[in-house]
Amino acid sequence: MALRDVKPTRSELINIKRKIKLSERGYNILKMKRDGLILEFFKVLKEAKDTRGEMLRKFQHAQEMIALANTVEGTIGVKAAAFSVKEKPEITLKSKNIMGVVVPEIEASKVRKSLAERGYGVLGSRAVIDETAEAYEELVEAIIESAEVETKMKRLLDEIDRTKRRVNALEFKVIPELKEGAAFIKMRLDEMERDELSRLKRIKAKSAE
Repeated sequence: MALRDVKPTRSELINIKRKIKLSERGYNILKMKRDGLILEFFKVLKEAKDTRGEMLRKFQHAQEMIALANTVEGTIGVKAAAFSVKEKPEITLKSKNIMGVVVPEIEASKVRKSLAERGYGVLGSRAVIDETAEAYEELVEAIIESAEVETKMKRLLDEIDRTKRRVNALEFKVIPELKEGAAFIKMRLDEMERDELSRLKRIKAKSAE
């Protein structure tokens, strides 16, 4: 707020004081929101570390199982079993609101399959194929869960950053400038009042003469 643009009137002073009150109220609300989002972020961060660790563990297990299946059944046998699966996993995206932040909820179906649903036939494959298929189904579930949690974490982090910028703008720019404007108007009004008193005294003195 440029002081040269401030009108030194009582109505303007009242208006600026009202803006200060509203800005301070908004500042306090945003601070509470920021603090709440940070607490929520750290909860999700822990969850993200856990889900990522579980995903990496299941990825390692799936890699070991596919290597074993290739050794036992051969690459062609493994590929034939993989191509026998007809139904693919289905993903449904929903959303929920966390303190004004819309975060995703991912629901997956048809990830885990029974022996019959895998399509390659129980008699035509060995147990290692089933165990490998199960390991990869578990891995897909872990990837979906990890994607949901990490997306939630990123959106919370983005909102924390936006909220912090708004808090800082109010604390270090908007409110100080409004207070500076209010102080300037008060000073000018006081000066005008003193000038008016001096003028009245001079008039009174002249009248007395």
